Amino acid sequence: MNIEPGSRAATNDLLTGLRDGRWRPRAWARFLGRAAARSLRQARRRPRALAEITVLHALYACAGHRNLGWTAASWALAATHLGMLEDRASIGVATAVTLTRANLPTVTDTRWLPVLALATDLADGRLARARRTVTPFGRTADSLADAAFWTWFAFRHEPSRRLRTVALLAWVAPATAVAATSFRRGRMVDPPAPVLLRPAATMQVVLTVRALVRQGVTAESPTA
Repeated sequence: MNIEPGSRAATNDLLTGLRDGRWRPRAWARFLGRAAARSLRQARRRPRALAEITVLHALYACAGHRNLGWTAASWALAATHLGMLEDRASIGVATAVTLTRANLPTVTDTRWLPVLALATDLADGRLARARRTVTPFGRTADSLADAAFWTWFAFRHEPSRRLRTVALLAWVAPATAVAATSFRRGRMVDPPAPVLLRPAATMQVVLTVRALVRQGVTAESPTA
């Protein structure tokens, strides 16, 4: 019986091959081909999880009609990384909440949007721990959902150019640095986990409070 390695071991194997090929076009082609083949195998082994993310994204598309490209990209990322569920056949409720946060920009643009995002961020973590359904898939989806939503929110709703720059540093820069380092070393590198201060979490609160204050000022302004 052919048993595939776990998601991290498989990713490290792919990255090692890319590094050993010195990142040449042929090495990239082999890397992409092997990654696609593994993704297809893992999706076939988890039809329930594939159906769950497909139904969820269909609901996002029907509810929003705001940016179908965003929804399609979210589905593609989820569908091609089902191996990160490890021994689970379902994505679980917690990850469904996470994917919903990632797709909030396509569904609604209400004044309470940042509050909804914060609520889902708290809820998915608690659900995953309570149900003991923490997986590499869920952890990665959580990080990407935060980066996608809050970067989008900052550039769409935050008037301060300085805070928009800080948003890039809080979410996009770390992800880019981790990815670049992983490719260079030929193995997965874990992002740093601050203990005392989490800049991204602080930025979430700052952006939310500023958005609510602006909404309150607008509501109290006299109409012409």
